[in-house]
Amino acid sequence: MTAPASGPLAIFRPDLLTGRTAIVTGGGTGLGASIAGACAALGASVAVLSRNRDHVEHSAAGIAAAGGQALPLVCDVRDPAQVDESVRQVTARLGGVHILINAAAGNFVCPAGDLSPNGWRTVIDIDLNGSFYCSRAVFAVMRGHGGGAIVNITASFTDAHSEGMVHAGAAKAGIEHLTRTLAKEWGPHGIRVNSLAPGPFVTEGGAELLGSADAFNAMAMTLPLRRCGTHAELAAAAVFLVSDAASYMTGATIRVDGGHSFSGYRNGATVAP
Repeated sequence: MTAPASGPLAIFRPDLLTGRTAIVTGGGTGLGASIAGACAALGASVAVLSRNRDHVEHSAAGIAAAGGQALPLVCDVRDPAQVDESVRQVTARLGGVHILINAAAGNFVCPAGDLSPNGWRTVIDIDLNGSFYCSRAVFAVMRGHGGGAIVNITASFTDAHSEGMVHAGAAKAGIEHLTRTLAKEWGPHGIRVNSLAPGPFVTEGGAELLGSADAFNAMAMTLPLRRCGTHAELAAAAVFLVSDAASYMTGATIRVDGGHSFSGYRNGATVAP
């Protein structure tokens, strides 16, 4: 398996992650699928997890077609029993867990006053609870073979505010606290825990939030880099964090956002300083 010939991933050795097994939640579509593909392209065996069977099978088939090894698993990260069973299967079939990418997420725009308890609970369950359940499930496995690397996907607006997304903002801010706490507790076991905070990336879900990909791109033009990020750029940051190049990094949140977190943006009624 070789790394892509061009783009951000081309700077990495093709065997960078050879001999390691990665679990990518939310790996069936969007940024999660891109990260799963990048890990596989650099030699990792990848378990792709999602609630949707078609999504995980399509993602795994794409990895296999490119010469990589992928295991599709249907798993709802809101259910600790399903998470534990998925980790058991990965350990038995792929030989352990060395990398975990918590990319499963749910989001929608809704003013806080109109947000139903179920809407709040759904996003918190997927984003925050799911990240904890998956991290907890791989802890003993990683500790057993001397360590590992966990990357949690948060969001670039967690240190500001974002009207209409109080549920997602609260969940993502919680994930950043989770990241620091797990890094502190699990560092002595050789387990590194970091976060990635993406800004504007065009995905199926992101385009739906703003109504269209064009609206997303128009919003990105207000950023210092004047564009959305590419999936490969976020995948490259994830690969860096799980690789030995980041072996002295833990508890950190890296913002891959084109300057969004410090420059502010405007999207209709949504303004983040």
